[in-house]
Amino acid sequence: MGKILVWDLPTRIGHWLLVATFILSFLTSDSEERRLIHVIAGFALGGVLAFRLFWGFAGTRYARFKSFLFSPRQVFAYLGGLLKGKPGHWVGHNPAGSYAIYVLILLGVAVVGSGWAVYADVGGEWLEEAHDVLSYSMLGVVGFHVAGVIVSSRMHHENLVRSMINGCKQGSSEEGIASSKKYWVILLLVWAVSASLLAFAC
Repeated sequence: MGKILVWDLPTRIGHWLLVATFILSFLTSDSEERRLIHVIAGFALGGVLAFRLFWGFAGTRYARFKSFLFSPRQVFAYLGGLLKGKPGHWVGHNPAGSYAIYVLILLGVAVVGSGWAVYADVGGEWLEEAHDVLSYSMLGVVGFHVAGVIVSSRMHHENLVRSMINGCKQGSSEEGIASSKKYWVILLLVWAVSASLLAFAC
């Protein structure tokens, strides 16, 4: 066992951009004075989500969706082990965390889509209420995800937040990815966000 590279650079940048854009859009959601900031952050969030969906199929080993496709039975088994203090260890996303990620992506798409419709005056007041419900639901799942990260970090004696910064975790050499230096992908991520902001400007 040693330090191995698990999370590639585009995955890490995309993760923290999702965090930043969601927080910014949520904190400015109730302010008419900051409505423009809210809308810009929402469009940027949409761009990052579009990139994450692409990278879920074209990314490195642990960034791909197929690497964290777990059955409900596996999720319950993992949670059962967590309650007993003996959770299974996963190099990539664990079963419970994977479900949180899928729900966050789906809610994120729904939040951005409903937010765009509200901004374009499509759908009426009910859609604005739906947008609020979806946003708070996403916040709730974010809270669950953060709690899971804290508990898993303590249980496995590893800093999962730090691993999403430097990309490294503990594992055997054959479990690591070769390299995270895919600079063209980072340019693609920048393009996705820029295209979203351009769509807003138009």
